[in-house]
Parts: sequence; structure tokens; C-alpha cells
Amino acid sequence: MSDAPVPTDGPVPSDGTVPSDSAVPSDAAFHSGFVTFVGRPNVGKSTLTNALVGEKVAITSDKPQTTRRAIRGILNRPTGQLVIVDTPGIHKPRTLLGQRLNDLVEQVLGDVDVIGFLVPAVDKVGPGDRRIAESLDGYRRAKKVAIVTKTDIATREQITERLMEVDSLREDWAAVIPLSAVASTDAKAHEQLDVLADELLTLMPEGPALYEAGVVTDESVEDRIAEIIREAALEGVRDELPHSIAVTVEDIAEREDADITDIHANIVVERDSQKGIIIGHKGARLRDVGTRARAQIEPLVGTKVFLKLHVRIAKEWQRDPKQLGRLGF
Repeated sequence: MSDAPVPTDGPVPSDGTVPSDSAVPSDAAFHSGFVTFVGRPNVGKSTLTNALVGEKVAITSDKPQTTRRAIRGILNRPTGQLVIVDTPGIHKPRTLLGQRLNDLVEQVLGDVDVIGFLVPAVDKVGPGDRRIAESLDGYRRAKKVAIVTKTDIATREQITERLMEVDSLREDWAAVIPLSAVASTDAKAHEQLDVLADELLTLMPEGPALYEAGVVTDESVEDRIAEIIREAALEGVRDELPHSIAVTVEDIAEREDADITDIHANIVVERDSQKGIIIGHKGARLRDVGTRARAQIEPLVGTKVFLKLHVRIAKEWQRDPKQLGRLGF
């Protein structure tokens, strides 16, 4: 274990280890700390996390409540280090899982140094946005930044209107910043991401780096693989099925006689009918899920991958405390 002191002003890595402070430059004041993004489900929190980190550390989907854990992405700069904690969207819970996700968000909000409040430029500020903005009163320790997202698909008039609406929600915004977080060669889009990163770093306390230089996430390979598979399984499903999908990785093993990694994983659903949807006609959909997931897993593990997926049923797992515990919630 590292001899670095346990940070007292932010979340400690979930594995209990304390990151090294070897990234601290000796000739400049170094700022480090934790930021999280809040907003209604599907406002682009995970997309923004990935864009700032410069690598995909959180899965994305157009399905609300895609994020189910506090995933840390790390942005390293010569003058500072941002630990971005990606959390589930705040929502009205309908299951025990939903309540636990909200509880997780509450815990993270109480620990971070800065809270970024996200509103898409293409959507008018509504009651849900106002409730979330008002709820930030409960986290006086954290500085607040308003971020108007998805400017790449908004008109100039929409962006101006949204900036005015968001600015009026609170009097204590440290900054109000419009940006697009989508992958783009547009220099202006990258410039605005840099503006946000610089602003966030200035709001962080002075202190040593919390992770070694070059580290982009503290997520385990197993957890990242499970999320990649779940992201692939989410594509094309609708109604309640996205909420009923969970993934567990049972085994990861490199073959001794070939440059191949064998991965066995379970896709968990709640009902027989959902199992049939995931598998598809003669297994076609499950094969497609495997193909898309494997394309992202291979660069992660650095070898070819043999991916074996099994679909199993855990009835009403979102409402069952024992099942939730087994699935890591």
C-alpha cells in the first residue's frame, strides 16, 4: 500500500488503496480534487466524463439510468488532477435498486469539491432541473458550476436562451459554461472542454495528485468488461428491459498456448420473456451483443477475446435485497 496520506476531502478509491503522489510537480502549485456532474437522466454526464478524460471509462446509452455505479475518471494536467466521479442520474425511484442509486448520488455529492450541474441546450429548463438546482443547497461544501451541454445540436438562439435560464437558477454559480462533449474534430468544441477543465482545476484545493500520472480510472478490468457487455445489450431494447439488465463476469483467463483471453459472463434479466428478447431468433441478437462487446474488450485486455455469454433469470432482482447484493448493489 502507498505511504501517501489518505485524502480527507474526497472519496477514497473503492479498493481501499491510496494512490501515489508521484505526479506532483515540484515547481508549481498543484490542485487536485473531486468533481461530479448532476442533472436529469440522459443529459450527457457519462459522455462529458469520457470527453474530459480523453478515453472511454463510462458506458453511454440513450437509455435513462444507464450509469449504476460511481465510476472515477482521472484527468491529468501539469498543474493539477481532476477525479471525475460519474454517478447515476437523479430520478424518482420505483425499485430498491433505484433508491440505492439515489443514495449513492447523495453520498458522492456530500464528498466532492465541485458539483457540475448539466442542462442540455436543446431542452428548456423544467421542473426537474429546478428541483435538482435547488437541492444543491444541501451541499454547501461544494462549489457549483453550471454546464449547458449538447451545443453541437442546438441553435445559437437555444444556447443563449438556455444560458440565461440556467444562470437564473442560482446566485452562487462559480461559472456558467456552454460546450459539446461529443467526439469531434471541431477545434471550438475541444476549446470549450479545455475551458471547463481549466475552470474546474482552479476551483480545486491545492494538494498532491491522488492517482499516479497516466491512470485514467480506478475501475477494475472485470468491472469495465461487465459494463461494456451491458452497453452492448442495451442497444435496441426498450420499455422496462433496459432497467432489468445486469451483467456479471464469472471468469477471465488468458490461454497459455495462444494470444487469446477467455471471458465467461452472465447477462441477468428478470423474466423469461426478457431472456427471449436478449437471445433473439436462433440466438442472433445474443451473437450481435457478443460481437459488439468483443470489439471494445479486445483493446482493453490487449489480446483476441473468446467471449461466452449466458443469459440467466433472477426474478425481480431490482427489488430483492439479496439479489442486489449478489449483483454488486
